[in-house]
Amino acid sequence: MIRKIRQYIEKQQLLAAPQAKIIVGVSGGADSVALLYILQRLGYNVVAAHCNFHLRGDEADGDEQLAQQLATDWNIPYHKADFDTCQIATQRGISIEMAARELRYTWFEELRQRLDAEAIAVAHHEDDNIETVLLNLIRGTGIKGLTGIAPKVGHIIRPLLGVSKAEILQFCEEKSLPYRTDSSNLQDTFARNKIRLNLLPLLQTINPAVRTALLRTMSNLGEANKIYEQSIAAAKAQVFDVETGTIDIARLQQTASPQAVLFEILKDYGFGEEVVKDAARAIGSQSGKMFHAPQFTLIRDRQHFLLQQGIAAQARNNNWLTPHTPHPTPYTLYPIPYTLNQFPLPPNFVIKKDKNIAYFDADLLQMPLTWRHWRQGDKFVPFGMTSFQKVSDYFTNHKFSLPEKAKTWLLCSGDDIIWIVGHRTDNRFRITTKTKNALVVEL
Repeated sequence: MIRKIRQYIEKQQLLAAPQAKIIVGVSGGADSVALLYILQRLGYNVVAAHCNFHLRGDEADGDEQLAQQLATDWNIPYHKADFDTCQIATQRGISIEMAARELRYTWFEELRQRLDAEAIAVAHHEDDNIETVLLNLIRGTGIKGLTGIAPKVGHIIRPLLGVSKAEILQFCEEKSLPYRTDSSNLQDTFARNKIRLNLLPLLQTINPAVRTALLRTMSNLGEANKIYEQSIAAAKAQVFDVETGTIDIARLQQTASPQAVLFEILKDYGFGEEVVKDAARAIGSQSGKMFHAPQFTLIRDRQHFLLQQGIAAQARNNNWLTPHTPHPTPYTLYPIPYTLNQFPLPPNFVIKKDKNIAYFDADLLQMPLTWRHWRQGDKFVPFGMTSFQKVSDYFTNHKFSLPEKAKTWLLCSGDDIIWIVGHRTDNRFRITTKTKNALVVEL
């Protein structure tokens, strides 16, 4: 099996240097023990890395002891990390399984960088690959989810993907390699275990060669996915301008599957499948609709979809902003860089005509000033006028696009808007011949 693993590493181009330093994740199970043993025998500079998630009491401690003993016996450098996984999962609001995965890979990468290693080797094998595809199929997935686990992603490599669990167990038996069995793998509590213990045996009663059939299907879909990704890349280049965040709707409609192209663009920005479907249905509708992800908002404008960062929360509530500056002044709570200067108004004071500078009568202002985005019903008295105008009407008259409306800040004194930032101040707070103290805000 050692020769088979070497050929797989070469075929998949998992490692560049024959004597590369590799972080090997060692849980203490048969798969990781075999991986550590084989990579060392192939001449790689291996480092054993063990995570104790403290989820299985004495059993987890026994796994740690075995991993450390193997590293000592085989003269391999050993590193370990302890995690309070349950507490971290609760704090982050994620499952224990997800928390353990994030903790493991984050620590592996930190260790890789610290030791200047080329790669991180983990012990996923052929059976894991099959189970992953079935799990994805049951949950619902695209074509990529049916191609299996990638042999290499970034610095993560999986040298055992070309061998089965049975082959690994047989190898450990032949080489008298000690290993431990995770008792939780024998219980069908988790979805993956149900597939391994119940579904696959049932499928084998229908087709005894179901594993081979599934692997062949995964390989075929992998080749088809290459064509899909090439087509998607070409379509994205035609319709999506990454720099401006704009998606050309006319060009999008000309693609073979506008929804698929839209999904492939938006998934990297945190948009879920159902939201993308809603956005796709809006292709033929009027402008103005907005679709939200945690950190981004997609806006259906006239000729384009506009992808904007940081608008989602604003669009959801449009409330007063919580200040996040580490150095607030006595005068204002601010979310954007600015300078502020208050002083007695000198004779012959000259007001510069600059959209990034605003001048106010300081004695008319209520401190601290606050910044926020516009809300329906907002109004102010534009500089040079004497009557109120709705902010929404000001936006319309000056041809603000939807993204410009969402991104524009308002500077406020109490409940009064004193500046549509970068555009127009409020006439009520202007400097006049009666002004004694001036306040100047400059972006």
